[in-house]
Amino acid sequence: MSLQSHLLELERRHADLEREIEKARVSPSTDNLEIADMKRRKLHLKDEIVRLRKETLH
Repeated sequence: MSLQSHLLELERRHADLEREIEKARVSPSTDNLEIADMKRRKLHLKDEIVRLRKETLH
């Protein structure tokens, strides 16, 4: 997998998680811990995206 396609996949997963979080926020059955876990995963993806973009600049 090329770096560019890997970045695109990470960005897709990040966007998917954002949509999941939004759905979970409006659902009364979603636990706050579950939302917090999704936010942590989303942040991890964002950090990885930023790290890889920085690497491509050097």
